[in-house]
Amino acid sequence: MRQPPRLPPLDINKLTPEQKAAAEGIIKGPRGALRGPFEPWLRSPVLADRAQRLGEYCRFNNTLPRDLSELAIILVGRRFKAQYEFYAHARLAKEAGLAPEIVEAVRTYQSPPFKREVERVVYDFVSEYLATNRVSDVNYKRALDAFGEQGVVDLVGVSGYYMLVSMTLNVFQINVPAEEPEPLA
Repeated sequence: MRQPPRLPPLDINKLTPEQKAAAEGIIKGPRGALRGPFEPWLRSPVLADRAQRLGEYCRFNNTLPRDLSELAIILVGRRFKAQYEFYAHARLAKEAGLAPEIVEAVRTYQSPPFKREVERVVYDFVSEYLATNRVSDVNYKRALDAFGEQGVVDLVGVSGYYMLVSMTLNVFQINVPAEEPEPLA
């Protein structure tokens, strides 16, 4: 159920110098706009700057293939019922090559029909952590074998960053566009 956003929109002409610098870093980067968690974060410009730089690495530059990174992101979005996150990243996941039936299965809490073992590795690793706050030795080794040490660290980083994004979106009630349905039940 949509709730009104908890924070009023920022007047871009009334930002502090610190807020302007953080906003410019976001707008001039690969995102190109202040969407999702970025307006709330601008209320704390140092957090906004550092979070957006971490997010730029996690979303655009980590060592995982883009489709697998997006799979981790939509798993986090679903777990936290972050409507905006799932709405935005379901499309990005499909654009990155993740099969639409996998995205739909994640959205509806079904077991996805994976065709590649690396998809199952990401799904099991992230899902286990989200359910238990731990990763078993078995799933850790599978991820390590598939992605190496840096890849496992990046998988943890992507998942953790999008937990912060999810919390921000949910706490400040950032909604999907009014003309779009909420994707998560």
